[in-house]
Amino acid sequence: MDYKKLTEKKKILDKHRPFDTALVKNLEEWFRIELTYTSNAIEGNTLTRAETAMVVEKGLTIGGKSITEHLEATNTAAALDFVKEQIKRKPNELKEKDVLKIHEIILSGINKEDAGLYRRVPVRISGSAVVLPNPKKVQDLMDEFFSWLKKETKLHAVELAAEAHYRLVTIHPFVDGNGRTARLLMNMILMMRGFPPAIIRKNDRLAYIKSLEKPQLVNGEGDSKNDYFKLITAAVDRSLNIYLKAINGENAETINEKLLKIGELAKLTKQTTSTIRHWTKEGLLQVAEMTESGYQMYDTGMAEKVKKIQEMKEKRMTLTEIKEGL
Repeated sequence: MDYKKLTEKKKILDKHRPFDTALVKNLEEWFRIELTYTSNAIEGNTLTRAETAMVVEKGLTIGGKSITEHLEATNTAAALDFVKEQIKRKPNELKEKDVLKIHEIILSGINKEDAGLYRRVPVRISGSAVVLPNPKKVQDLMDEFFSWLKKETKLHAVELAAEAHYRLVTIHPFVDGNGRTARLLMNMILMMRGFPPAIIRKNDRLAYIKSLEKPQLVNGEGDSKNDYFKLITAAVDRSLNIYLKAINGENAETINEKLLKIGELAKLTKQTTSTIRHWTKEGLLQVAEMTESGYQMYDTGMAEKVKKIQEMKEKRMTLTEIKEGL
């Protein structure tokens, strides 16, 4: 996976540090709600974005919503606050107690017996063929996990954060709250390295789950993690764009660009749908999200990339040369 573009965007971002106090406040408030809303939505919480904000920021209760859904919102926000308090540290300084603390906060008031404790029973993921580790192996696997994290210094920040997330959900150390804990751990590592947190959007849910399941079924062999790393990379890229746009005076709430269906992108760029599909399969174009119906959606920035691909093809450049040129 090529992380050069993310590194370059971060360098641009770093040139503007320290950020204006008001800008930081606005972005942190927006990300706090967005991360809370999306992370819980992936797990089935039915609070809307606006309702999540009301619960977290105003302490209000939403009619027709369960106590658990309210607690999931306030707990996730509180766990994110804890995570942000740790970001002056380094990823290899993270210890078992840090992950257990995140989990304890997430399940506070929801599951007192299991909050902050590794599971002692077998668990299965509903609807998945993935076989999870025996509970007797969890402690040893987590010891290995922290040993790996302590020694790993060569991976790019985004790859390290994504890999830590993948390894944690693969161990599945808790009875409940594994996904939320793993996403918070990933974002803690990203922020420790100076990157903004990655938001896995609600509409990404199916693609996200499938991208995690695919390598788990083959023990991470070959290129089975590629889809997963691409999804996390795209999420980090979106967050970097949010920061860069905010520096230019755009409000965080307005950053969600219109997404294009494959046919709309083809029409906009005067290409055939089959051409867009082929370039996507070859990795020249990136899918912004997959709908639950399986439709590929592209952000508007792909139109400019299509133009560049066409220009390079006219110069008779090879597929490898085009990939390097992009």
